[in-house]
Amino acid sequence: MIVRSKPNLIGILFSLKGSIARRIALRSLLVTLLASVIVLVESWHPAWFSRVNAMPFTLLGLSLSIFMSFRNNACYDRWWEGRKQLGQLIIEVRSLIRETQVVKGGDERERLLRELCGFAHGLIARLRGEDEAAASRPWVRGVIDHHHPNVTDSLLQRIGARCSALAEQKRISEWRYVQLETRLVSLSLVQASCERIKTTPLPFPYTLLLHRTIYLFCILLPFAMAEPLGWLAPIFTAIVSYTFFGLDEIGDDLEDPFGFDENDLPCNAIVRTIEREVLGALGQADLPAILEPLDYVLS
Repeated sequence: MIVRSKPNLIGILFSLKGSIARRIALRSLLVTLLASVIVLVESWHPAWFSRVNAMPFTLLGLSLSIFMSFRNNACYDRWWEGRKQLGQLIIEVRSLIRETQVVKGGDERERLLRELCGFAHGLIARLRGEDEAAASRPWVRGVIDHHHPNVTDSLLQRIGARCSALAEQKRISEWRYVQLETRLVSLSLVQASCERIKTTPLPFPYTLLLHRTIYLFCILLPFAMAEPLGWLAPIFTAIVSYTFFGLDEIGDDLEDPFGFDENDLPCNAIVRTIEREVLGALGQADLPAILEPLDYVLS
């Protein structure tokens, strides 16, 4: 995620970090070159363009802009929902830290809280398509079932079994056990919500129609601008293509908020926050450092 103060005019014009300009540069350049060729052809054979009217492109551009705004809003909702769920993850971990203060004697509380860290690491790895067991292993004692279809959820099951055992041994009250179980249910809801975002993309025909329409619009637009604008047509084509291709690329970025792109959610920083909360609650003074933005990117 990009973390930086609002840039000045020079920064707005030339800032590339977090911008989609580099990813759409080739497409915009090709469309601009095509516009230049069309203007050149129009200067040789103006009669070929005498009946080209800009009105259809005005209507199509307006409709396309509205259509893109709906899609980008849907993609941003996914990004923001993912951030809310990761925020809820922090809330539930903090709540469990408070609830487990009644667990006295032995190292049972430390095992519970460290396995919570393992759950957080496993969840992020699962959302990123990485090895859940490998991500969780440094925080979990004992053997992790690599063949379990949902390693991250299996960690919650282990925590729940430990809480149940504590209740049976009368080390925590029945009421306290219900409170702990309620927190674990909330963590399951967080995981399920994040998996829903990850595994349910926007409908493919919806996205495909938008991609095709954008390319058709940007390729055909120079035919309408060649005659009235002349050699200004490639410049305006470059601006329009940058806008439409850019909005389309931003929507693709926001659709999957848990990845490694510059504009994705800072999952590593959020997990590091959980690590610090847990280790601090366990009395450790040497806490891992807070992750800071590197070249304006907070991972």
